[in-house]
Amino acid sequence: MARRLLRGGAALLLALMLTAAVPAGASDLSGASALPEKLVPVGHTVGIKLFSRGVLVVKLPDGQTPARECGLQTGDVIVKCGGISVQSTEQFQQLLQERRSAATDLQVSRNGRQLELSVSPEKNEQGTYSIGAWIRDSMAGIGTVTYYDPATGAFGALGHGIADVDTAQLMPFSSGSILPSTVKAVKKGEAGSAGELRGDFDLSGDLGTLYANTQSGVFGHLEADASCWDVGEALPVAKSDEVVPGKATILSNVEGDEICAYDIEILSAGTSADGRDMVLRVTDPELIAATGGIVQGMSGSPILQNGKFAGAVTHVLLNDPTKGYGIFLETMLKSAE
Repeated sequence: MARRLLRGGAALLLALMLTAAVPAGASDLSGASALPEKLVPVGHTVGIKLFSRGVLVVKLPDGQTPARECGLQTGDVIVKCGGISVQSTEQFQQLLQERRSAATDLQVSRNGRQLELSVSPEKNEQGTYSIGAWIRDSMAGIGTVTYYDPATGAFGALGHGIADVDTAQLMPFSSGSILPSTVKAVKKGEAGSAGELRGDFDLSGDLGTLYANTQSGVFGHLEADASCWDVGEALPVAKSDEVVPGKATILSNVEGDEICAYDIEILSAGTSADGRDMVLRVTDPELIAATGGIVQGMSGSPILQNGKFAGAVTHVLLNDPTKGYGIFLETMLKSAE
């Protein structure tokens, strides 16, 4: 049965969701490091803005284009153009207009390697010079804050990285922030179709800044304290070998500004990769009635077991929205470093 926990937050703009959906599967990743003794579990949604380092090539149109001819590939990150660091899509387009059809050097990051390419822009039907590639420099959406450290102001969210929607590639990080958010509606999850939290976030001011986008979550520092969430007491951090199959609880914000505790069962637990350390099943009838189970936007919802802070929800299984995956808090904290 759901238990009400708190109120807080604000709102203004409809946003996309930030929760992964997967058919199944897991692989391995291991490692333990020094952990904070206690952290505050949060469970409130926030708006998340992330700006990339350089611009990401998300699509190449069919046919011969300057981008294809110079060797650009989907997933490449254009870091420099003509020796100038690329900061945004608008700035990159301006650099192309300045160089017109002249051959221009591009510094590109591809799978961790740095490449030097040369491209000759062509004038398109609109009369502007382009290279024939779809590019992206930012993403925005709604996700859930997992923990807050009152001693340092640090927080972690999502339990998985923010990936580009077209390439599934982790967005190269330059800067980002979190914004106050509230949940306005829910699209219930069904077999074969992931549900989602539909919410607004307030663009008038940031709650905190991000410093990293990793495979195990996004991390940052609050501008002030956590009073905006009216969160509860800090709980002991569970080591990965303390998390066991059995009953547990998640904290989620699936309506308005209210965080509630919902019953789940941990079906299995063992360190793996991509935020899939635990297999979870939602057993709480109120959460199932409200959302169908785990939905997009719930990524980052804290998992509590036996009085300790065990981890966070990360993925929903597309063929059964009552099931999903979770990441150990220990794994998140290692990435936060």
